[in-house]
Amino acid sequence: MIVTVFRSRLKDESRTDYFDLAPQMGALAQTMPGYLSHKVFTADDGERVVIVEFEDEASQQAWAVNALHVNAKKQGRANFYAEYNLKVCQLLRESKFKADGS
Repeated sequence: MIVTVFRSRLKDESRTDYFDLAPQMGALAQTMPGYLSHKVFTADDGERVVIVEFEDEASQQAWAVNALHVNAKKQGRANFYAEYNLKVCQLLRESKFKADGS
């Protein structure tokens, strides 16, 4: 599994445009072969964290070079982000627990 961790801070003046585009990119990601999941978290200080999981590196790379995603990334650098940090990681180990036993 490949896990992408995308940490960012938005420019105040671009929030509306960003929040119009972000759901479209989330929906597009879900159509990609190998897509497993994504979650978005926002911290009290305004930092946003997106965690995206793909089955393998080829699937993640296909998402990275998808034409619509590439265009959105260009818009992000030009208009939306004050800063960001992107990490693409390979899963080494996973452990799960549910208290209800399922």
